[in-house]
Amino acid sequence: MPFQINKTPVAPGENKLIKLNVAKLPSGTVISIRVHVFRSKNPGPIALFMGGLHGDEINGVETVRRAVKEGLFEHLTSGSVIAIPLLNVYGFINFSRDAVDGKDVNRSFPGSVKGSLASRVAYTLSQSILPLVDFGVDFHTGGSSRYNYPQVRYTTGDAAAKKLAEQFAAPYLMEKKNLEKTLRHTAAGMNIPILVYEGGESLRFDGYSIDHGLKGMQRLLFQQKMLEIDAPAHHRPKYFSKFTWMRAEESGMFMWMQSSGAKVSKGEVLGVINSPHGNKEIRVLAKQDGYIVGHNNAPVVNAGDALFHLGW
Repeated sequence: MPFQINKTPVAPGENKLIKLNVAKLPSGTVISIRVHVFRSKNPGPIALFMGGLHGDEINGVETVRRAVKEGLFEHLTSGSVIAIPLLNVYGFINFSRDAVDGKDVNRSFPGSVKGSLASRVAYTLSQSILPLVDFGVDFHTGGSSRYNYPQVRYTTGDAAAKKLAEQFAAPYLMEKKNLEKTLRHTAAGMNIPILVYEGGESLRFDGYSIDHGLKGMQRLLFQQKMLEIDAPAHHRPKYFSKFTWMRAEESGMFMWMQSSGAKVSKGEVLGVINSPHGNKEIRVLAKQDGYIVGHNNAPVVNAGDALFHLGW
């Protein structure tokens, strides 16, 4: 049976590019979200793969873009894929995490047709796309200057989401609670499991993270019986359910000695904060046995800044 996006029907066996108009720039230029739809002739689940919910998280945009460009979804044996390489067009063109109104789209769900720009973007996705979807992967990176080791986050207590995470098989699988007004929270209320893939940092390409994201999509589609290609091999993922941030005790020049992906022991030196005047050095010690799932690449930090994210 055909389904419709923005009043455009897409029949089994069809591939289409559909534009969802959100609003206009002050210049009058229309801002549209481009939605790639790929449908097999055979029934099956409908998957959503999306990047650019945060406009400066380029690795996610590139991962979904490359999957579309390389034809990953053009030979589905069953089901359908909805691919959105770039959701937050406003943030993307302004090199910003947020929309131009300063609001985070991923704290604006389910959105409002009369709300802020961020809320309108969220509303468009909530109304036009989510009701069609059976599961999805939302591709992200670390925030400003923060690098995340390739990881998938799934909702605490959601067995379906955990199974999808295991099928995606990123190096790290992380059980996390949902936050209100996020895409994952809104989708959970609709019984749609959404995974969040994190890899790399904002405004920087990271081939390692992009490669893991692409391979994860292939594995997931293979496990869902939507593709017959051989699923890429992977190492056994590491599971984490407990986390802690290590923060700067004082301001200064920061240099890490251990980075994301490293296994560390309590009391191990992970980095140092130096005074720019050369008269003081503070060692940053691991306060827990575990793995570094994210680290800060900023060379200058302020007291309280997050330096290392540990998981165990």
